Amino acid sequence: MSNIERLTIALPAELAKVVRNAVASGDYASSSEVFRDALRDWKLKRRNQQQDYESIRESVEIGLRDLRAGRVKPAEEVLSRLEAKYREMT
Repeated sequence: MSNIERLTIALPAELAKVVRNAVASGDYASSSEVFRDALRDWKLKRRNQQQDYESIRESVEIGLRDLRAGRVKPAEEVLSRLEAKYREMT
């Protein structure tokens, strides 16, 4: 981390206690590590959400193209595919 910028944040007492406990238990060496780890997780979650949105958007576009082209699939087949896809995501 060659470029480090110091930030000051305010937390509710409950969250501040969680951070202090994580350091006191030895899970993290400092509160900064707690926040770096949390931010990495947040970035990953956001990236995954964006990929999910893009996948859904692409599926809708394919469906709309199929509908316009007259290639409409029976509702049961579509629902089965969606259920399988969402089971994979969870």
